[in-house]
Amino acid sequence: MQLDPSGLQVLSRQECLDLLDTARIGRIVFTDRALPAVQPVNFCLYGEHIVIRTSVGSKLAAATQRSVVAFEADEFDPDARTGWSVTAVGHARAVHEPEEMARLAQLPLVPWAPGSRDHYIVVAAEQVSGRRITAAPTT
Repeated sequence: MQLDPSGLQVLSRQECLDLLDTARIGRIVFTDRALPAVQPVNFCLYGEHIVIRTSVGSKLAAATQRSVVAFEADEFDPDARTGWSVTAVGHARAVHEPEEMARLAQLPLVPWAPGSRDHYIVVAAEQVSGRRITAAPTT
């Protein structure tokens, strides 16, 4: 097990993808008017791609077209002081091909927000990193 200088377990790419596959809420980081913006989203992992549904005219849809974005998901147990965090960085793209839209529509990705969410954003997980914190032994 590899530890970082802070004593956190460094996760392999596959461990990161496996953990992302268990999460349903994450945060996408994108640029909005030359400033960083963070938005919580529900998502689904499709292979090594993060799939998000939004509305066509949303700020997120406009800002992520052919852009490099970051994506983060995590899970923590404050009582046990355990958890993990995974970050992926990659190019985002809008899906326009009917065949791909039909495939993505079959994913277990149901938008939580009200309104029409028929616009798919796919983020390629090009760089993936993660850390896990385990309970420290009590002394």
